[in-house]
Order: sequence, then C-alpha cells, then structure tokens
Amino acid sequence: MNKKSNKKPAWVVEKEKAKKAAASETVWLFGLHAVRDALLNPKREKLRLVVTLNAQNKLEDAIATSGITPEVVDPRKFSVPIDPGSVHQGAALEVKPLNWGGLEDNCIGAEVPRVILLDRVTDPHNVGAILRSAEVLGASAVIGTRHHSAPETGALAKTASGALERQPYLRMRNLSDTIVALQQMGYLVLGLDGEAEETIEEAVAGRTKEPIALVLGAEGPGLRQKTKETVDKLVKIDAARGFGSLNVSNAAALSLYASLKG
Repeated sequence: MNKKSNKKPAWVVEKEKAKKAAASETVWLFGLHAVRDALLNPKREKLRLVVTLNAQNKLEDAIATSGITPEVVDPRKFSVPIDPGSVHQGAALEVKPLNWGGLEDNCIGAEVPRVILLDRVTDPHNVGAILRSAEVLGASAVIGTRHHSAPETGALAKTASGALERQPYLRMRNLSDTIVALQQMGYLVLGLDGEAEETIEEAVAGRTKEPIALVLGAEGPGLRQKTKETVDKLVKIDAARGFGSLNVSNAAALSLYASLKG
C-alpha cells in the first residue's frame, strides 16, 4: 500500500522561497541626502547606520529623530556592502524596502490622478530621476514590474534625492494585467511610442481631469508588443523638430506635464 506523499508541489515551494527571500531583503542607502530622508521617514524600517564623525554631525537632528544608534567609523575604514565607487559622503543606512501597498491603495482618490508605468526600465538612475519628476508633478505612483525593473538600491535612492521616501514606487507581477486593472478603475492608459500618429496633447484634449496612466519603455527597445496591444492609445511627445528619442526620465517628465496641461 502506497503512503500518501506529503511533498509540496514545486510551485508552492518556489512561492515560499520567494516570500522568504522578500522578507529577508535589505537595501543599503548612501549619501547624506538619501540617508537623511530615510532617517526622517517613520514608515522606513531602519536596521543599521554607519557614519563618519563628520557625517554624524551633519545628520545629528535626523539621527536623533530616528532613534537609531549610529556606528561611527574612521573614514579610511568605511566598510559597508555598497559599490566601491559610490559617493557615500560618509553615511550608509541599511533598511527594509518600503511597502506601499497595492494599486487601489495608491491609484484611487487623487483629485487629478496620474500614474507612470515602466516597461522594462532597469537603470536605477533613470528610475530615480523619474521618481523625482513624479513627486514634483504630483503623480499618484510609479509602477514597474517585479522582474526586469530597477529594485530599490542605494544608486536609485541617491538619484531620487529623497523622492524614494515619499513617492509610491510599486513593483507588480505583470505589467499588462496592471494596465487592465487601471483601465477597469477608469484610467485612460497611453503608451509612449515615437512612431505614434497622435500627440499626448491631442489624446488628452478635454480629458485632463480624468485619471491618466502613461507607459514608457526602455530606451532602444521601447514598449513591448504586448504592452502596445494592451494600452488604450499609442502617443508621442510633440517635438519641435524630428530629432531622436529623449532619455526615458526626460520623456516621463515631459509626458506627465503634457497630460496635466493638455
């Protein structure tokens, strides 16, 4: 008589592994600005602060507010797991990634809702710059994918110049499913494509008070075919001359501004 197997299916094992890995994931933020903003963020779980005496003096108020006890080290012995070329300014903070919640938590309720979606934009410097623009222009969220998008890193946080602590940055499992979910919430979803016939201004004419989501692809490849097929319209930035494509972070800022002004 065969005994009933208690072995878990492979997909269950993989899911449990992913959950365990996410729970143990930490990020090292560096640079005075990024570290200060994280220290002052009550939603940020802070684990370890390493500073030089000079950086400790500059961050004194933020350290006091956070309640964390810093490890003060000699500048020549500043040893933390970040890229050796990183401009850390004598400050590094180990943290847990922020949990912003889901789409409904972030994309419903704003007076003039705007969302930026990123299709395989992996450069942390680009994503950091996009977070800054999103914060300045009042976007509800910036959304990437769990795979093939830039995770929270020290480089991203430094480029974001504090925006990472305030601007919701979500990483969803599937971009096409996320687009459909936003459409079901009433969003007009526009995909940026240099070959499109219609400009952003033309697409949003008379609709600037409605929820609008803008999807941007990585420089070079642009939007994937599946993304192009899922959005409501493909649009382009209204350029004065027929020059080449913009950096994705510049394109995000311009398209977000154009969607608000029409």
